[in-house]
Amino acid sequence: MKSKIVFTIAFLIIVISVNGQVASTWDNWSWLIGNWVGEGSGQPGKGGGSFTFKTDLDQKILIRKSHSDYPATANKPIVIHDDLMVIYPDNSGSPVKAIYFDNEGHTINYSITFSDKTIIFTSDKTLNIPVFRLTYALMEDQQVNTKFEISMDGKNFNTYVEGKSTRIALQTN
Repeated sequence: MKSKIVFTIAFLIIVISVNGQVASTWDNWSWLIGNWVGEGSGQPGKGGGSFTFKTDLDQKILIRKSHSDYPATANKPIVIHDDLMVIYPDNSGSPVKAIYFDNEGHTINYSITFSDKTIIFTSDKTLNIPVFRLTYALMEDQQVNTKFEISMDGKNFNTYVEGKSTRIALQTN
């Protein structure tokens, strides 16, 4: 009987500990979670769009969805870009991995580093494929600067598109 009580107490401590870790998994992301709108420019031209970051699957993963429109010009047709990214914890429980898909057929695996005001996604280096870097930086006026860069050597990056966004709503589940 005593062993059942000890086992039950130990089990509850483990469950409470794990649940506490899950809740804090996304603490470093809190400033980025929500709905955002913005505009920017780059190689596709000048455009606007929106993105969301929200937790899913009982806060086990973070989902980012993004939509961008670049109007047609005299030299280019309209460009519409939609993508989905799933951010997930590695074996240590820290959310430092992501997988990205878009309507152009790209799939990118990312490793993630972050500080208090910056989150950087860097793609895995693969032979004959550029390295991609996506950076979110919190600005002083509660806006976010988003920069997507490309590098052939993984060291010298060129900006492909960059823009500023404003949060319009906190996370909604």
